[in-house]
Amino acid sequence: MTAPHIKLEDILVASHLLKDVVYQTPLQKNFILSEKYGCNVFLKREDLQVVRSFKIRGAYNMIRGLSEDKLRKGVVCASAGNHAQGVAYSCKALQIPGKIFMPTTTPRQKISQVKLFGGPFVDVVLTGDTFDDSLREALEYGEREGLSFVHPFDHPKVIAGQGTVGLELMNDMQGPVDYVFAGIGGGGLIAGMSTYIKGVSPSTRVVGVETTGAPSMRQSVDSGEIVTLGEIDKFVDGTAVKRVGELTYDICREFLDDIIVVPEGKVCTTILELYNENAIVAEPAGALSVAALEFYREEIAGKNVVCVISGGNNDIDRMQEIKERSLIYEGLKHYFIVNFPQRAGALREFLEYVLGPTDDITRFEYTKKTSKENGPALVGIELKHKDDYGPLIERMEQRGLRFSEINKDPNLFNLLI
Repeated sequence: MTAPHIKLEDILVASHLLKDVVYQTPLQKNFILSEKYGCNVFLKREDLQVVRSFKIRGAYNMIRGLSEDKLRKGVVCASAGNHAQGVAYSCKALQIPGKIFMPTTTPRQKISQVKLFGGPFVDVVLTGDTFDDSLREALEYGEREGLSFVHPFDHPKVIAGQGTVGLELMNDMQGPVDYVFAGIGGGGLIAGMSTYIKGVSPSTRVVGVETTGAPSMRQSVDSGEIVTLGEIDKFVDGTAVKRVGELTYDICREFLDDIIVVPEGKVCTTILELYNENAIVAEPAGALSVAALEFYREEIAGKNVVCVISGGNNDIDRMQEIKERSLIYEGLKHYFIVNFPQRAGALREFLEYVLGPTDDITRFEYTKKTSKENGPALVGIELKHKDDYGPLIERMEQRGLRFSEINKDPNLFNLLI
């Protein structure tokens, strides 16, 4: 079985070319996840890669294949972070100039890493709010200056390079591989991996994972043609792509057994669990594969399962937001607009009679700048247990409080929280 334009030999050649440049990252059995899901869970640790993500594989494989003349002129790319680091590392290794376009929303940590890996050989340009904005700028610049464009996912050599992740995990696995889970952004990783995996083990089920806020491959496959999404949630920045690749779409449509969509909040919970229980620092896109296991619990019972931790470039400044999103998803954090009765002691009564013994107020502010006590208040409450929510609402209603739940109003939530 061979995918369009990509052959097993292309991935084998890429593996040989990359052997002195990238790490062969470990495939580790994770006993905590294995016990939790009643199966054998193995993690392919691309977060331990030389640039802390798999992207170096495709970037270097493509750049190294350019002619000497094109190498001298230099390369240009667009990236939300990890591909930029792979290109930057490759530019420094090959000592060629690189122009790297990144969205203005890219975490600072990723921008700093790009500059660190590329040194004097790369120039970073921040432009647009999304990857797609940066991509447009990079393509125009490359055409104007005559530079080779290193696509983050939709190029045969890039896909072949990413496919070496699949080659390594299949070689390292002692027994049969029943399931492989990996995140999807533009589709380069899952396209390359599925090409190799299906080529050597057709019975292995390959499952791609996207977020509810950016399901570009899921919608495209469902529609039978590539769909360009309108607004997307950019939180999982490594996979926040409005439009997947032409080539990656063709390959995914042929080889993927399923594409599952998981909520961003579940991804946040997974990030925290990987860190707290396993000391693994996974970025949001890197945690997608593990987040999907909860939704595949019945199918994977008793099976050999591989999850690709695709990257570990997480900005510590984002951890508070990650915790917040996780608490909201798990039903432990709730925000309300509360209209307190206009009489003395109303707030004290709320604290005494409405809050449960283990409930905490994490945020409280009056919404009016003047005559504060006579206006509604924004109240954030963190619960110890999810089941405490019902009794809390019941007590608020019993006390005759007028309130609205911000968690259930996306527009109001985004405005106030």
